[in-house]
Order: sequence, then structure tokens, then C-alpha cells
Amino acid sequence: MVAVSSTALALDGSVAGLFVVFGLGVMVSRQMLASLYFFMWQSVALTASALVLADALDAINLLWVAIITFVTKVIAVPLVLRWAAGQAIYGRREVDQALSIPASVLVAAVLALVGWFAVAPTLPFLHTAPFAHLNLPTGLIMVLWGAFTVALRRESVAQLMGLLIMENGAFFGSIAIVHNLAVIAEIAAAVDVPIVALVIGLLIRNIRRVTGSTRVGALDRLHER
Repeated sequence: MVAVSSTALALDGSVAGLFVVFGLGVMVSRQMLASLYFFMWQSVALTASALVLADALDAINLLWVAIITFVTKVIAVPLVLRWAAGQAIYGRREVDQALSIPASVLVAAVLALVGWFAVAPTLPFLHTAPFAHLNLPTGLIMVLWGAFTVALRRESVAQLMGLLIMENGAFFGSIAIVHNLAVIAEIAAAVDVPIVALVIGLLIRNIRRVTGSTRVGALDRLHER
């Protein structure tokens, strides 16, 4: 195993805890604007984890990952989503979802256990990646939570939030395993997120213009002309 300091492991553990808390906030928040803010803070936690790993592993590429993540996910993506949905969507008090908040938290706890136990058999083989023992299960848990958010929410913008935290989870786990990618590959992996958000945002904006709503159930009002 690569030797890393206990301080770095403790810092990454604290960041992972915040990463999970903010992801849970995205999933159960009843306000669209609060859900967006939770995603932004989760992206800040992802940036912090990349910085911790960059310092502990002396991996300059992770420094670029942190910078690109902050610019794209903390700044660019929220701006795109605010523009696409409009103030009318973020001004709502509540977002429709299929389950109550207590039931959603219970399902989230079950998914967290599933994610942790699913990764556990692979961890002994990752002896060269000291941070993988925490980042990998945390990332998988977030992927599961993101998928559940997509299924839970009835608003297209909120479902997009689920897809974004899935991507955050995949990134959170992968930087602990593969941290020596070429910078051009890291840029390509990070820039595709705001591009996807822009494309989906344009679709949401046009759907809202036609149907007057971003509810998924309203899509049946769209017909070919």
C-alpha cells in the first residue's frame, strides 16, 4: 500500500462525510433551489477530496481535476440550470416526489448498505490505492442515490440533479483509483458535464415553454405536429 499520512486519511474521511450529507440533501430536499445548492456544496466537497488526494499522493493531475471540477460544477452547471429552468421553477416551495422524506431516507440507508457491501469484496485488491477504501464505497453509494433520485422525483430539473450526483459519485470513487490520467483526458471528462447540462437544460426550457411545466407527467402533452 502507498504510504499516506493519517491526517490526509482523516481529512478525506471528513470530506467523504460531507459529500454524503450533501448528496442526501439533493435527494430529499423539497425545494428546487435548496437541491441545487446542495449539489453545489457536494461539488465543493468533491473538489476538496481531489485536493487532499493531490497533496497526499503528489499527483499534480488531481490538482487540475479539482480546478476543473470547481469551475464546471460549482459555477458553470448551476448557472446553466438556473437559466434553463427560470425563476418560476426555483421559486417554488416544494418539488413533487413519489415518496415522503422519511421513506426516502429509509430507502437511502438501505441503498447505502447495499453499496458498501457490494464494494467490500474488491477492497483487499486495491492495496495500491489507500484512499479507495473510503472513496470507492462512498462513490458507489452516491451513484445509487442518484439513480434513486431520478426515480423519486417528478420534476425533470430535479431528475437532472440525480444524474449529476451520480456523476459526482462516479468521479469521487474513480479519483482514488486512477489519479494519473493525462490532463487532456481529465478536461474532456469534466467539460462534458456542463455540455450535457446545457443540452438537457435547453430541452427543459423548450418543454416548459410548450407545456408550461417541467413535470415529467406533463410530457404526454407533447405531440408530433
